Amino acid sequence: MFRKLPGDEAQHLVTTTPDTAVVFRPAVVQTPAIITLVIFVWRMLAGLVRLLWRHPIASAITAVPGVTWTLYGWSWALLTIFGLLAVPIGWALIHRASFLRLIGWRLLAFWRLTWVYRRHWQPVMIISGLGRHLRGRDYLPHLGKVTCTSWADLVTVRMLTGQSVKDWADRTDHLAHGFGARSCRVSVARAGRLLLVFPRHDPLATPLPAVPVPDEASVGPVEVGTCEDGRPWRLKVHGTHVLVAGATGAGKGSILWSAIRGLLPAVRAGLVQIWALDPKRMELSFGRDLFGDRYAATPEHCAELLEAAVVVMQERADRFAGLRRTHTPTVEDPFVLVVVDEVAFLTAYQADKGLKLRICAALATLTTQGRAVGVGVLAALQDPRKEVMNIRNLFPDKIALRLDESEQVDMVLGDGARDRGALADHISPIPAQGAGVGYVRLETSPDPIRVRAAYVSDTDIRAMVEAVTA
Repeated sequence: MFRKLPGDEAQHLVTTTPDTAVVFRPAVVQTPAIITLVIFVWRMLAGLVRLLWRHPIASAITAVPGVTWTLYGWSWALLTIFGLLAVPIGWALIHRASFLRLIGWRLLAFWRLTWVYRRHWQPVMIISGLGRHLRGRDYLPHLGKVTCTSWADLVTVRMLTGQSVKDWADRTDHLAHGFGARSCRVSVARAGRLLLVFPRHDPLATPLPAVPVPDEASVGPVEVGTCEDGRPWRLKVHGTHVLVAGATGAGKGSILWSAIRGLLPAVRAGLVQIWALDPKRMELSFGRDLFGDRYAATPEHCAELLEAAVVVMQERADRFAGLRRTHTPTVEDPFVLVVVDEVAFLTAYQADKGLKLRICAALATLTTQGRAVGVGVLAALQDPRKEVMNIRNLFPDKIALRLDESEQVDMVLGDGARDRGALADHISPIPAQGAGVGYVRLETSPDPIRVRAAYVSDTDIRAMVEAVTA
């Protein structure tokens, strides 16, 4: 059936010029035309079935006018096209959310898959080094399903055998620019499969107003802003410790005040106490009346307040030993949140070595033993280096706002966070665009989440003070 044409034998070829490569004609096997046609038809049918299975709505909308024209003529085909256009337009005008969820995003996904990803897949994979061209054949990762949301494209990819997640994480810039996106984030969907996120626009580009004060008293996760996918950003403060790192003007105060604002009903109910340490005397002092005598500004008072929190923690630990393993806020044993603004001034830049040791020891004790008995720490700093904050790994949840250097991202969020898309060093320094924007890495997940904290204005803080003091 197959006919082999002879070629040159490589061992009999001789060249008289050492710098010239030996060129020989290899043996060629001719495939019968019928086999080639069968393979071509099989691939065409398989592609058609796969297209109908993955994109039934788009395929039906495309096929119905053609079938109508064939069976009933061009006039009925025009009426069909008019009906197909009128129904979705009317649906979109009446109830836009359900139209986008059921039809709109699927049509957009079909268009993006065909015109953007499948069209540029081969050159992007080869040039970025994620694919290989060997002996005239391309070995490419398999492009899977494309799903569109209101702000991004979610692309599923099956890696080549032998590839790792790091191979893709190191080439996020190639992928982003190759497919015309601002950035690309890589996460593991399951074994051998990745989920690539390509944002189409930035839903966090505009500042957010302060979140309304909750109606019910709760120490559960408090709403402090918005996630990139549109969900409310709820920050867990009870049962954990939170570290916020960001350069000057990055919006650390927005997170601190939004967390305090979310706990305000619980403060008024006696279920929460907020202890404030404000070495700069600027951020937290604006609402000083909220904290009463649990406010400290000088290093001496900060050390005393931290040591007092340690005493409360140890007293509770003695009472809870053998009786309970978790803390439930009550009026007798309220949740104590220690808010520290610019903690680096107390732990690294403090000239008095005695005070520095006292403060570092108290913070280390609180962050290692406090959350089980209802004492949490919410700390903010500008410089996340180890010599500045040597206990940063004791904070389970971390937030990285705008940072000056790319290395600082992994210092705050952990190794590999920037490779997975936490580009905190690329956040805009313009306050209207980047203040409060950051990336969160939770204790339960290694993948960073892009968020923006709501801005709490001076007027909002005055209203909060009046509500509590009244």
